Amino acid sequence: MNDASVMIRAEGIVKIFGHHRVLNGVSCEIRRGEVVAIIGPSGSGKSTFLRCLNGLESINEGCIRIEGDLFAQADNGRHTKIDKNEIRKMTRKVGMVFQHFNLFPHKTVLENVMEAPLAVNGMSRSDAIRMAESLLSKVGLADRKNFYPSKISGGQKQRVAIARALGMHPDIMLFDEPTSALDPELTGEVLKVIRDLAREQMTMVIVTHEMEFARRIADRILFMDEGKIVLEGTPDTIFDTCENERVRTFLSRMPALNIDEDCE
Repeated sequence: MNDASVMIRAEGIVKIFGHHRVLNGVSCEIRRGEVVAIIGPSGSGKSTFLRCLNGLESINEGCIRIEGDLFAQADNGRHTKIDKNEIRKMTRKVGMVFQHFNLFPHKTVLENVMEAPLAVNGMSRSDAIRMAESLLSKVGLADRKNFYPSKISGGQKQRVAIARALGMHPDIMLFDEPTSALDPELTGEVLKVIRDLAREQMTMVIVTHEMEFARRIADRILFMDEGKIVLEGTPDTIFDTCENERVRTFLSRMPALNIDEDCE
């Protein structure tokens, strides 16, 4: 029986690159309105898992369901055939924000946000303009709509990327280390936008190395190591009372993040 509150259900996900088993039986559920932070050392499979959740990477074993519908399934590399139209429909439910923005350099900020609704959803240009302007206002960039990406800061580029993902009206947002390419002084402005989305009860999965931010924003923390979810729990459980030696060692090596009051 499907639980309507479960937005993503991953069961036994295995991903292999060459001879390397990057994901080794990852299972989890993401519930409606929940903010889940995925932490762990580099190379533990965090970003790969996120890319599997939105179809950018195929899986070798396991099953992924999006809002109860089968999105990906494989057994020993043999994939279950799923209608391509259904896959495209489910993919639109999942927005993704990458480390390095991936904006179109030859398009303005406004045009970057408009592009997918115009090309994919067939939205009229006038509606796309209104939608894009509203989203840019939401992320604090209404005054930058006619700028090109080369003329705005890294933090502003990432906020444009968030607005662009929101332009497809996703039910779920995935963030792959959204501040890792930013200077420390630009990190807070991006985290504030994500914090605002959390307050609106947007379902989000965030891969991050910003431990203090993960602690403050997440409902649940998943700790990954060597392609597995080693531990999961509330932020208090993970950061304050965790007795898992691997997790404690990892956390002891992570720098603290100072978050100003605007990000609270």
